[in-house]
Amino acid sequence: MSAALPIAKADAELAILPRMANRHGLVAGATGTGKTVTLRVMAEQFSLAGIPVFMADVKGDLSGLARAGGDAAKVAERVAELAPPGFGYRAFPVVFWDLYGKAGHPVRATVSDMGPLLFARLLGLNDTQAGVLTMVFRIADDNGLLLLDLKDLRAMLQHVGEHAADYKTRYGNVSPASVGAIQRGLLELENQGAEAFFGEPALALSDLMRCDADGRGTVNILVADKLIHAPKLYATFLLWLLAELFETLPEVGDPDKPRLAFFFDEAHLLFDDAPAALLDKIEQVVRLVRSKGVGVYFVTQNPVDIPETVLGQLGNRVQHALRAFTPRDQKAVRAAAQTFRSNPALDVEAVITELGVGEALVSLLDDKGRPGVVERAFVYPPQSRLAPLDDAERAELVRASPLAGRYEAALDRDSAYEMLERRAGEATLPPTEDGGRTERASTRQSDSLIEAFGKSLLRAAGSTIGRQLIRGVLGSLLSGDSKRRR
Repeated sequence: MSAALPIAKADAELAILPRMANRHGLVAGATGTGKTVTLRVMAEQFSLAGIPVFMADVKGDLSGLARAGGDAAKVAERVAELAPPGFGYRAFPVVFWDLYGKAGHPVRATVSDMGPLLFARLLGLNDTQAGVLTMVFRIADDNGLLLLDLKDLRAMLQHVGEHAADYKTRYGNVSPASVGAIQRGLLELENQGAEAFFGEPALALSDLMRCDADGRGTVNILVADKLIHAPKLYATFLLWLLAELFETLPEVGDPDKPRLAFFFDEAHLLFDDAPAALLDKIEQVVRLVRSKGVGVYFVTQNPVDIPETVLGQLGNRVQHALRAFTPRDQKAVRAAAQTFRSNPALDVEAVITELGVGEALVSLLDDKGRPGVVERAFVYPPQSRLAPLDDAERAELVRASPLAGRYEAALDRDSAYEMLERRAGEATLPPTEDGGRTERASTRQSDSLIEAFGKSLLRAAGSTIGRQLIRGVLGSLLSGDSKRRR
């Protein structure tokens, strides 16, 4: 059994039990109260225990995990005061990822992987527009037209719009206004730099779950200081990644330690303006992904940012100070205090507003999965460098990464855009409502279906329930007929 992971000290040491680390957690507190240091300390402890970590660096100050500490007098003071067990200034194995491909390895996903529901949220579509987008994904699926990048989706939208009458009976009405709105949304997405995210090679989840030669878990840092300015893209990407983990990983029950600790910083962005159906499925994914060996840790300013159905599943909690300047703030403090298992010796509601920087209210799960009595504690100091890396240091780490060269070169396979371009150039007739095609179009469709089937087969490692839950509701094109083809 793995040793406990010490993160704070009250009268006694407070440590996360590795067997309970996949029961999820919460790190909350107002700006400037120490959440980022707590996040760093937890990541260090997970790494030392051989648990890979995925975390987003939204403020640009987590890159110092890749260098040994000793650069901050305040850290040295806290070390002398708390005497953390096994403490030593050290660097951790860090891999940088960047959706824009500038400050880390590029991260890509295909349009079909993202699916229509997540895309609809990303584009801010209304119900009618989202319905048209779902229809476009289905038509592409039924006709073996791979949606890999944004130009594929643009071409497919144009094709469906131009042949709306041919698809009307089988799929329903296609409003030109809805097609136009979706195209405008895609243009805005491209202006945010998201075009680089959609395509191939797609991220292999196994590359997030690596350990170094010493058995320490890799700390995967998503460079998000620019990405956070596109909040819907940020939240949608992290939700997609969590969904991919759920779908792809096999069931392991309750392992001795998680396969991956997933930190979701600025977690309120996940739930802002999310439709009810999506919120329901987020709750289900969080509940079920722990049996895949993934611990999810939400990081946000206030626990009330998290829906109660999700909050109730977060067993390991670290609550930093909250401010209570307004009646709304006071209500939030009261609500946060009520989420803890009470301690007769502690007025939690009063203490939340009194905590200093680096202090927190901590409640962790015991070996039977019960929430511990809340304790007022000091979070241990980090062992890595507080100061972020400079550009040269970061670039050197990216070049020396074991994944260097694997994702840097984009691939542009034959997909919907190219197929539709050839079809238009050869004046191939559009499909009729009964599915009839010219012999040449049928041959190409058959070839495309084989390619699509092969791609689905290679990526289909998840359970049937996972495919139904994530792809059916979060919105992959792999629904109905394509599932039967599997």
